[in-house]
Amino acid sequence: MIQLKNLVKDYGTLRAVDHIDFEINEGEILGFLGPNGAGKTTTLKVITCFLSPTEGNIFVEDKNVLEDSREIRKIIGYLPENNPLYSEMTVFDYLKFIAEIREITNFKSRLREVIEKCGLHGVVEKPINTLSKGYKQRVGIAQAIIHDPKILILDEPTSGLDPNQIAEIRELIIELGKEKTLIISSHILQEVQAVCDRIVIIHKGKIVADGSTEELKSNFQNKTKLVLELIAKEEEIHSLKENIEDISLLSITPKENEIQQVAIEYDSEKDKRIEIYNYIKSKDWVLLEMHREHISLEAVFRNLTIEEGEKK
Repeated sequence: MIQLKNLVKDYGTLRAVDHIDFEINEGEILGFLGPNGAGKTTTLKVITCFLSPTEGNIFVEDKNVLEDSREIRKIIGYLPENNPLYSEMTVFDYLKFIAEIREITNFKSRLREVIEKCGLHGVVEKPINTLSKGYKQRVGIAQAIIHDPKILILDEPTSGLDPNQIAEIRELIIELGKEKTLIISSHILQEVQAVCDRIVIIHKGKIVADGSTEELKSNFQNKTKLVLELIAKEEEIHSLKENIEDISLLSITPKENEIQQVAIEYDSEKDKRIEIYNYIKSKDWVLLEMHREHISLEAVFRNLTIEEGEKK
């Protein structure tokens, strides 16, 4: 349904998107992940025709973004990351305004459907600036689907929401995914894992992974993550990496009573537990716990997007 072919987007001398290619199938819910500055939002803005590509092209239902942007906009609904709303308008006036821009002739029936789908009963006549962040996100999604698009693109739809609001928006996204092709950009990996059929990860403008959660995790099953709880000074713990070959020190997290939680990763071909235990014993640190963890989407994301020099 959507094809990105050799897509490049430059901002002056900065290359935000660097020759990427992938396809999105009809009815698919795609999670688009990457660290800040990876090129996610730029890619979404090119798909939605807010930006033109520097090189390459995008086709939406065989329509070319360079030549058929007006037609493409008709079949795409878009919720930008900052969710721009006219806060002095009521919800009704805002959605009516969007409907007029979209040249929707059956506004009343569409409004009823959107209010029902987005759970906006009771706030239709309220000014947008009086609504909670969760309801504002619902209004943002309502404007994105008011014209009943085939494709819905949501950029950080749960950003800034509390856990209850996140759960509500997640359920709404799942319902929308039953009838539309969805692209969701998010930093909340659990949300992406819960609702998406497939995940594409972008880093420094390049695609570094593409597949289902299980497929991505299986690619890293040759890695073992070891979690330790020990009593030692944080600055001394860094010597683990210096004295034991072929391990990565992922994190050191202070706990209560001078306990440090330490995450270590290494190739599964070599079991490093005895070597790590013996080193801890030689340093007279107190080891309280040691256990292996199954690879998570978070670990996959970290492996693909963090620079080696940034690992602790």
